[in-house]
Amino acid sequence: MTLPPDTITVRYFAGARAAAGVHEDHAPAGLSLDDLATSLAARHGQRLATVLKAASFLVDGVACHDRQAPLPNGATVDVLPPFAGG
Repeated sequence: MTLPPDTITVRYFAGARAAAGVHEDHAPAGLSLDDLATSLAARHGQRLATVLKAASFLVDGVACHDRQAPLPNGATVDVLPPFAGG
């Protein structure tokens, strides 16, 4: 599948996947993680919104702690909910 320009891929794992009801989404590039979370919650509902509040995010495989930085075109964002265990 060819994505439109200025798009990012969002991949959901574990409980985030269950809450979203899909394994993958696409969103416009340039959003911050906070804006992306708001957009995804609006798209998929309160259950995902709750998961996103506690989730960690990897951007192209690297932990992202600046939730205001714009996400670059073509990036892959992994949504990782908290995992149980030790």
